[in-house]
Amino acid sequence: MIIKKSRKETRRKRQLRIRKKIKGTASVPRLNVFRSNAHIYAQLIDDTRGVTLASASSLDKEFKELNLKNGSNIEAAKAVGTLIAKRALAMNIDTVVFDRGGFLYHGRVKALAEAAREAGLKF
Repeated sequence: MIIKKSRKETRRKRQLRIRKKIKGTASVPRLNVFRSNAHIYAQLIDDTRGVTLASASSLDKEFKELNLKNGSNIEAAKAVGTLIAKRALAMNIDTVVFDRGGFLYHGRVKALAEAAREAGLKF
């Protein structure tokens, strides 16, 4: 009998395969994206020190001021992408390495990345 792997397992394998190739430093951090059913999160990570430099999510106070109905749609992902780009540029970080976290580059993940690019980040 063939045992099918769960979506969580396959995403985790994809995530580890990507993480072997992508490393973030203090000057060029890793922009990590995580999406759940209800929210979307983004972090700038320095892998050499193991430190999160900045973060943004659909749970932030600044996000709630935008009066979007929920954090699980493309408009919310665009707002989080713009927010993380503003925070990165405030720290004089303009270049990042994009880590989609094992998720397909489609939908909310793609919207977040494109909004961050439009706001001034370079991938």
